[in-house]
Amino acid sequence: MIITGRQLARLIELNELVRGFIDLKTQLQPHGFDLTVREVQRLEESGRVDFDNRQRRVPRGTPIPWPGEWLHLGPGAYRVLFNEVLNMPPDLAAMGRPRSSLVRSGVALHTSVWDAGYRGRSEALLSVLNPAGFDLGRNARILQLVFFRLDQQVLMEDAYSGQYQQENL
Repeated sequence: MIITGRQLARLIELNELVRGFIDLKTQLQPHGFDLTVREVQRLEESGRVDFDNRQRRVPRGTPIPWPGEWLHLGPGAYRVLFNEVLNMPPDLAAMGRPRSSLVRSGVALHTSVWDAGYRGRSEALLSVLNPAGFDLGRNARILQLVFFRLDQQVLMEDAYSGQYQQENL
C-alpha cells in the first residue's frame, strides 16, 4: 500500500524517516516526498558490476561547482546526491520517480529501490538527453520518493546491510 502525504508527515515528525529537507510543506506531496539536489558530479571512469560484487567498481565522480543559482548541464550522464537523509524503518520500502518537469525537458532520472533498513544520503543518475542541455536550479526538487508499507516488518538480519548503508553521511 502506498503511504499518503499526511501519513508521511507523521512518520517524518515521529521517527525521522527523512532528515535534512529544506521545506516540509513544499516537499511533501499527496503520495510521496520530493528529494532535492545537493551536488552534481561528472563521472570520471567506467563502472563495473558482477554477480557477487567482489569485482564491482563504482566510478569516481568529480563535483561540478555551482557558478550561481543555476547550473547548465550539457547532454550526458551525471551523478546527483540528494540533500535529504533517509532512515527506512523495517516496515517500509520506497521507489523514486522523476518529477514530470524533468521528463518534459528531455531529462531522465534513474534510481533504485530504497530497502527497509537503509540509512543514508542517496544518489541517482541524471541523464540529460535534450541536445540543448538542461538548467538545474540550486536545491531543485527532481525526484518524488513514493513509500510502500510492507505486509510485515523485515527482521533486522534481513534488512538492508549492503555497501551503501550509511552512504554520504
